[in-house]
Amino acid sequence: MFKSWKSKSAGMSSAPEYMVVGLGNPGKKYEFTRHNAGFLTLDLLAMNESVKIDRLKFKSLLGDTTLGGHRCILLKPQTFMNNSGEAVRQAADFYKIPPGNILVIFDDISLPCGKLRIRRKGSDGGHNGVKSIIRHLNSDEFPRIKLGIGDRPNPEWELMDWVLSPFKKDELKLLREASDHACKAAELIVRGEIENAMGLYN
Repeated sequence: MFKSWKSKSAGMSSAPEYMVVGLGNPGKKYEFTRHNAGFLTLDLLAMNESVKIDRLKFKSLLGDTTLGGHRCILLKPQTFMNNSGEAVRQAADFYKIPPGNILVIFDDISLPCGKLRIRRKGSDGGHNGVKSIIRHLNSDEFPRIKLGIGDRPNPEWELMDWVLSPFKKDELKLLREASDHACKAAELIVRGEIENAMGLYN
């Protein structure tokens, strides 16, 4: 449902202006876990754009597309969540993309499953992947889309156990809808219409 299966040649010559980063953990065992909401959404975006995220570079899998009239790198760090910033920094340095043009999509336990929250910038909010990106970019001035995954049903549960647990079937349907909205929001954000995106999807 979330995988990319179509491909096309980008045929682009201009340098990438933007980077859209989906956060998650590599490997089949993590594929449909809550912490991989960012990966799943980026896969959907790639599918919608008929491209594949399959080139291994910058400790990441990456793809290349045009979004909102701008050339964009689609990036899935393969460093595991807590070191996501290593991959983002390498790609950003290579393509000379400033933090303000790096859109990060990731999971958020403070939002109910299926809800979105778009922000221009901000703190890591306790998310280790975002914390790593802020540290490596030395900036929190990058836009982000938070995907709700719901909080632990029991506060005594370990947070890591919860975020690495798989989505239930009904939750995957909610995530699919949220991911679709996130893809549409991403295009608006790349166009410079973040206020419009926030008004439509927050």
